[in-house]
Amino acid sequence: MSLVHDVAARSFGWDPLRPGLAEAVEVLLDGGDVLAVMPTGYGKSAVYQLAGTILDGLTVAVSPLISLQEDQVRAIREAIDVPGAVAINSAEGERAQERDWEALAAGDARFVFLAPEQLANPAIRERLAGLRVTLFAVDEAHCVSAWGHDFRPDYLILGDVIDELAHPPTVALTATGAPPVRAEIAERLHLAHPRVLATGFDRPNLRLEVARHERDSEKRDAVVSQAVRLAGSGLIYAATRRDTELYAEALVAAGSTSAPYHAGLTAAEREDVYERFMAGRARVVPATSAFGMGIDKPDVRFVLHASVTDSLDSYYQEIGRAGRDGEAAEITLHYRPEDFALTRFFSGGEPDAQELAAVFASIAHSPGSSRADIAEHAGMSPRSLGRLLGLLRDARAVSGTDDDLQAAPLDAGQAAARAVAEALLRKRIEHSRSQLMQEYAETARCRRQFLLGYFGEELAELCGNCDTCSSGSAARWMTEHAGAGEQPFPPAARVRHESWGGGVVMHADGDRLTVFFDGEGYKVLSLDAVREGGLLTLV
Repeated sequence: MSLVHDVAARSFGWDPLRPGLAEAVEVLLDGGDVLAVMPTGYGKSAVYQLAGTILDGLTVAVSPLISLQEDQVRAIREAIDVPGAVAINSAEGERAQERDWEALAAGDARFVFLAPEQLANPAIRERLAGLRVTLFAVDEAHCVSAWGHDFRPDYLILGDVIDELAHPPTVALTATGAPPVRAEIAERLHLAHPRVLATGFDRPNLRLEVARHERDSEKRDAVVSQAVRLAGSGLIYAATRRDTELYAEALVAAGSTSAPYHAGLTAAEREDVYERFMAGRARVVPATSAFGMGIDKPDVRFVLHASVTDSLDSYYQEIGRAGRDGEAAEITLHYRPEDFALTRFFSGGEPDAQELAAVFASIAHSPGSSRADIAEHAGMSPRSLGRLLGLLRDARAVSGTDDDLQAAPLDAGQAAARAVAEALLRKRIEHSRSQLMQEYAETARCRRQFLLGYFGEELAELCGNCDTCSSGSAARWMTEHAGAGEQPFPPAARVRHESWGGGVVMHADGDRLTVFFDGEGYKVLSLDAVREGGLLTLV
């Protein structure tokens, strides 16, 4: 452990390390796997940077955005006595990429950053296999989970890639992950009994508030008024591209510097907004969720939500961009009751069984086909195919990497039926997550206790820095729900319900129990009803 702290201080200037980081490095140095669930700005990348510096071999770091890769390469190159790093991606030409591979082969660079899409390329995996990979890191690991807020089918190949590389010590990093998400990350990345280190979720410097509105115009006026009133830089999250533009126009009219950010802008336009925000020339950025990973501005003083998110995972990730310097920051969710119904309406419909059957049949007819081959044969976009392949993989109807797809011994109808059932399960889970988001908005209890409980952390005392604590409703709630007696279902316990099957206890609050059921999603149960009916048992 002293070696880890010495390298952290001497090479990177990290003294002291935050809790959990050195422990994670030690597990990797001993040959184990780690799942690190730590908030945005916590310094999770230190885990593989330190382990990769100490280990004598190549560290492969999977990162979904070129900007994130470049930031990490820059940080490693600025460190003292740390091996070289390269990022091999589409921003480079073929000649530059070849120079990077030569540097890796010669040992001049011992960190390589790749996007998950690149690892679907057999040529890249073959080159990695020819090198001595001693550490594998997966950043934004929640992208591999169907229950994560930013699921990406390209992440599904990573477990197979890790196995192809003889399963070096592997670390999965995420800033948000409720227990069900953690379990799925471990399963899909083929982590071997990983050490799960979840810490630092409590951000006491963030003031948590919720404002309910009856009319859309009232909500819009309140959001703009609050953004104008608050000092410093801030973000406003909105559901649609048009809303980001409307909020930016209103803010400019009110005298604030503002610019919208959404996926409809060109890459150059998005980069311009990002640079203006980072430099303080755009004080407030109304944005869709596209303004997400890679935002590293420590002095964001407020994050306002003008629309509800699909889950508490998404919400926590987005509010985590505020107050990263440890100073006070304002967090407010503005909503109308009908906003939650709209969120569920837009959550997506049932997949086309005929399309699923056609994709499966193509793979069964030509074992070993690539994703590109199947997309061309089926006449669909890679994005549409990716969603269908994700469902078929989840249903155990298709396996293998994207350049070597294999079909299970099923007929096309069976495969499609399994995949449709998987999609319906996802929809039930998404619906339950939306319901918990609504419960957070409407709760009378301490909001920080509610939020931390969702991530499996208990806060015994009222936080004193949220609107329900300030109004006194949190204290009244605790009084009303006290006296539940001994808790027979502790957090993280596996349980079984006679109707909903197996699940895991998320948290217990007085006389209420929140359980994530594998086949149904989140349910909030009355502890008295559970006791009297005998419907829930420990397993």
